[in-house]
Amino acid sequence: MIKAALIKVALYVPVVFSLVVLGAHFMRYGDTIFVAGALVLIALLFVRQPWVARLMQVVLILGALEWLHTLYGLVQMRAALGEPYGRMLIILGSVAAVTACSALVFQSKALKSVYGLEQTLHAD
Repeated sequence: MIKAALIKVALYVPVVFSLVVLGAHFMRYGDTIFVAGALVLIALLFVRQPWVARLMQVVLILGALEWLHTLYGLVQMRAALGEPYGRMLIILGSVAAVTACSALVFQSKALKSVYGLEQTLHAD
């Protein structure tokens, strides 16, 4: 019982981490609406509805695309200035990958059960 609960908690870690880092990214650029949105999304994780899981997946994929967009712009700028960008490429690429992979945790058996996704899959 405790092991199953710990597994569920562990599955939320990359999701919450990704949303917090996205919120920090938006805060850096002064987008307070998106910062508030990231906080609301974290709170929405407590709503055990199938639409929440799907919303999270969409947001996390869009977040990964935002990281790739930011990465592209920063690499272009640094390359034009003749500055090194390899380390930044690795770091932001990793952040984008973690954010995208965070969407996959909602496909796990544990979170499908939490959000009631089993019922929505087979409506025979």
